[in-house]
Amino acid sequence: METQTATGVTVRLATESDIPALVEFIKPFVDDHKLLPRTYDELYELLPSFYVADQSGDIVGCAALEIYSWKLAEVRSLAVSPRVQGQGVGRKLVEACVERARTENVLEVMAITSSDGFFMTCGFNYTLPGEKRALFMQLREL
Repeated sequence: METQTATGVTVRLATESDIPALVEFIKPFVDDHKLLPRTYDELYELLPSFYVADQSGDIVGCAALEIYSWKLAEVRSLAVSPRVQGQGVGRKLVEACVERARTENVLEVMAITSSDGFFMTCGFNYTLPGEKRALFMQLREL
């Protein structure tokens, strides 16, 4: 899948040769505690469903779909360069992940985020509002 935004950003599957640039691209987001760190091995394993937003050969965004089972997948590592935020790049990345989940016949896609509003504009919503919530316990500091 490859799509282009109005600003000349192309969303495509990442390749092995993108991994060094991806590590560098996500580093500031990791340093700001907006993303979890990813190793080369993790990125390599996610390649079949890791998307990059490319603008003239530079990575300006990324997102991955991690499929846990036929029931559940997660949008992970969504990051967009500040210079192209607000131009639809994040939405295109999420759409690519959701389309991949549809292709794989996954029942539900989740996103763990501090940007609820953004994901809601992409069609996400709380599952069983008022009934259930996902709870997490952090066992160690990163």
